[in-house]
Amino acid sequence: MPSCGWLLLALFVAALTGNTIGVVAYEQTERNCSLSPPYLPSTAVNTTLQLKKLQEQMLLLNISAYIIPGTDAHLSEYIAPRDARMAFMTGFTGSAGTAVVTQTKAALWTDSRYWVQAERQMDCNWELEKDVSISSIAEWLISEVPSGDEIGFDPFLFSLSESLFSIPPVSPASSVNCHVDVNKIKMCVFAERPWQKKVMQIRDQIRDNPYEPTALLLSALDETAWLFNLRGNDIPYNPFFYSYTLLTMDEIWLFLHTDRMTDELRVYLNASCNGSLCVQLKSYDTVRDYLKKYVAQPRVKVWIGTEYTNYALYEIITPEVHRYSFSLYLLTICSAAIISCLFVFCSPSEESSRRLTVDEMYLVDSGGQYLDGTTDITRTVHWGTPTAMQKEAFTRVLMGNIEISRTIFPSGTRGVNMEMLGRRALWEVGLNYGHGTGHGVGNYFGVHECMPSFYFPHIFQKPGYYKENDFGIRIEDVAVIVPVHTKYGHNYLTFDTVSLVPYDRKLIDTSLLSSEQLCLFMTFIESGLFSLQLHWLNKYYETIRRLVGPELDKQGLHEEKDWMLKHTESFMMSGSSVSVCSSSLTFIALAVALLHNII
Repeated sequence: MPSCGWLLLALFVAALTGNTIGVVAYEQTERNCSLSPPYLPSTAVNTTLQLKKLQEQMLLLNISAYIIPGTDAHLSEYIAPRDARMAFMTGFTGSAGTAVVTQTKAALWTDSRYWVQAERQMDCNWELEKDVSISSIAEWLISEVPSGDEIGFDPFLFSLSESLFSIPPVSPASSVNCHVDVNKIKMCVFAERPWQKKVMQIRDQIRDNPYEPTALLLSALDETAWLFNLRGNDIPYNPFFYSYTLLTMDEIWLFLHTDRMTDELRVYLNASCNGSLCVQLKSYDTVRDYLKKYVAQPRVKVWIGTEYTNYALYEIITPEVHRYSFSLYLLTICSAAIISCLFVFCSPSEESSRRLTVDEMYLVDSGGQYLDGTTDITRTVHWGTPTAMQKEAFTRVLMGNIEISRTIFPSGTRGVNMEMLGRRALWEVGLNYGHGTGHGVGNYFGVHECMPSFYFPHIFQKPGYYKENDFGIRIEDVAVIVPVHTKYGHNYLTFDTVSLVPYDRKLIDTSLLSSEQLCLFMTFIESGLFSLQLHWLNKYYETIRRLVGPELDKQGLHEEKDWMLKHTESFMMSGSSVSVCSSSLTFIALAVALLHNII
């Protein structure tokens, strides 16, 4: 298809997404499309008009299907309202998803965190697909689109890691440059290691790369923000600004909206000189044209990461491909100063707010961006009397959290080899959760950092369980990987949990923590024989008291301190756990006596 056709469609979708998105999910009832007429909750968005207009444009351009991801040109997880194409077309506002439209069908793919939300926000124009794999989307397209027909998508919105490109009949559109006006942003310098030292470190890696790249392209927004210690506010709740960086051994090009640059920032970036540590400022919209000029030179090769490089840039360069660019590995490493700063994202609206009752679970996923760190802590509470099922589900989620937290493992262990520890207690009774167990967290940076693996220097732990139309449970803690001394081995690691927030006591069934674990994992501590998991929990509460108590005293927050002390009392005094420990101790004593007699 000619470039002008793709340009028209891109402009059309961009124009659509300029509208305001005013509906957020969360209502007790969901859509019911099997009724006649269908039942739609008040949170559902009528998408008939935008679908009709899109399908009309597709027909004019001879496109049989059009793919709409929920990201931007930098493959960001959290995006600005101007880039919310998927949300506008579907009504669904979750942070993960992909929509596909044909002349007769419209479907949305998202993961289990958002299935209920999607059922509450989408009207009956849309099918909800619960398999989020790329192969699922490709298979759906193959079944719905006749062989040889055109499938359209914006190549700026797909990364190289999306294998969709290799599955017939999908092929990328011709690339176009569309200028869209954006709001002015504030940019600030964030005090960290000097950017010049980071540049030199990256150049050392370019020089040592056996594939001999001549340049490194940074496409993810957090890469450039990290490299230059700059922060902005293009993306709500994330301190980033639209940018690309091309770094060679001799030059640095920063592509951004140059009209936002102050004289102070130009001086900070050495923007008025031409040396190897001088940043040449280029217009954000010229990155593709400039890359074309660079790669037209002889013997050049650009180092890229497939995860965050869009197809529109990839197709014009001769790349040295890795999943992540080297800078993404560097930015995940925490200094001691950063870790010390790690010690809140909910946005209610008029449409979604409702009165809470004491008869339900309440899950709050909280976090904030601060100059000295980024936080992400999730707790689940119950203000009334939880059911036995709710207590068991919560306790088993907590057991998974503790099992990971107290694990000692050799350096280099892959996250996939540990992740099941967070699920084992749930699996034992046939429960599970449909999302990952850990993710990175930045330093005044992305709340979900690029390396979602236990292998990297710090993670968030977030096992959970969700019962549809009833309750949801998730526990999310900040944990730092630290060295640990072992009796025989060296280079071993464990987790240090640095978020200091108690868990809801009334949701913890100590008999599960004790009876199931006591017979398998026993240890002697100061007050006798006790469950390892309860021991970990009590030590964690001791830490909260030791660190948070003096700070509350310092601020004169006496009521808050009383609450903290009440909710961090030792579980050693729990009647159920004491009785379990006593009976278990008796059993073990008898077993030892029998063994002695046998011997």
